Amino acid sequence: MPEGDTVHLTGKRLHAALAGHELLRSELRHPRLVEHDLAGLTVAGVAPVGKHLFTRFDDGRSLHSHLRMDGSWHLYRPGMRWRRVAHEARAVLETADRVAVGFALHDLELLPTADEHALVGHLGPDLLDESWSDAHADEALRRMTARGEHELGLVLLEQRVMAGLGNLYRNDICFLLGLTPWVPIRDVPDLPGVIALSRKLLSSNKDRPEQTTTGSLAAGEAHWVFERPGRPCRRCGTRIRTADQGEPPYTRVTYWCPCCQRGPAPRPARRSSGARRGAPGRPPPGTTRTH
Repeated sequence: MPEGDTVHLTGKRLHAALAGHELLRSELRHPRLVEHDLAGLTVAGVAPVGKHLFTRFDDGRSLHSHLRMDGSWHLYRPGMRWRRVAHEARAVLETADRVAVGFALHDLELLPTADEHALVGHLGPDLLDESWSDAHADEALRRMTARGEHELGLVLLEQRVMAGLGNLYRNDICFLLGLTPWVPIRDVPDLPGVIALSRKLLSSNKDRPEQTTTGSLAAGEAHWVFERPGRPCRRCGTRIRTADQGEPPYTRVTYWCPCCQRGPAPRPARRSSGARRGAPGRPPPGTTRTH
């Protein structure tokens, strides 16, 4: 599932392309929405909330979309060839000079703008909220503290605590904290620091498609442990381990350094006599980036 910074950048690009412009054509290819024609409406703006996107119109309605695992919004000039096959398109919004196409959008809903809270009111503070304040941080801390018995790696993914983090950031945040993802929240020594670090990492990448937690954008150097199973830790050289965390269907591939990160962790899987020594762990699901 895309990280919050990916959704933020998607919203920023859609807003720049569509806001203030009249729709000349609209197609909502969803069974509940096929009869709705938005042509003639003006786009008031596009706003991300956590991993949700709201495209708002001047008639007081919003089009809600969520990218899930494989969704994306693309922007084209009229007449340009689409980069994904047409049957995957779920929404088409066309102005005089831009065409926004939403592909593989599993969640698509048209609702009054005033009722957007019905879809996102359960979320914790949005780490990329432009109005972030001490009150947001305090609320995130309250929600996180209430998960005292829960594992750090799972709480970082819980959008009801803080909205915006995905598997990439939660793995590297745990590394930077020096804690394994299985450490209970009650044993994390600096929860305000966890919140501040989460916001810092997301904010540092929110205006570009590339994501880094190390500070380097060079190929193969962007992440500390994420998607690096079996490779040497950048700090100590120990091989990065991988295991699943969480119960289906919310299981996530988890990466950690057994030397740099303290706390509980699964035992290494026992190799059979014929297993290849040093084989890398199971690769994680791919993350669709938005163009």
